[in-house]
Amino acid sequence: MLKIIWKNNSAASLLEALNMKTLTWQLIIPLTIISFVFVTKWWYALPADAPDTMYTGFPLIYSGAAWHTSMAYQIFVAEFLIDILTYFLTWFIVIYCINRFWFTIKLPRLVTTIVWSFSVLIMGLYTLTASFSDNVYYFKKSYPMIIKETGYHFFWQHTQRPD
Repeated sequence: MLKIIWKNNSAASLLEALNMKTLTWQLIIPLTIISFVFVTKWWYALPADAPDTMYTGFPLIYSGAAWHTSMAYQIFVAEFLIDILTYFLTWFIVIYCINRFWFTIKLPRLVTTIVWSFSVLIMGLYTLTASFSDNVYYFKKSYPMIIKETGYHFFWQHTQRPD
């Protein structure tokens, strides 16, 4: 007969859970915001019945130029949420593995303040951009498209439209 023996180390597991909760608020959420903005993928696509368009998003397309005016975006909310969740889970797994198997992460208050300040600045700028009245919001992308080219880029790089 198979017996399962559970470790009765509830105090240690409780401390580990509290540490991960603290790390989630202090490190994982800000790193999610920063990496979501700074590391992404561009997509050059031909949507059905529309001009060729540059899109952004990893792993799914969540944003592209709007077709009715040059300074607006079309944003796909479901894909955006999936992308944010992907970045969050990636950082959570990385921080959890480091904290659990290599060493315990203890953040100084200065690091937490700097990372959160940078994240709040990014969220403010993106909220300002998202609040423009010309932007178009869809729950999900509802039209087919042919992907012609893709690539990765960082925030400070300007990606030219392929020929």
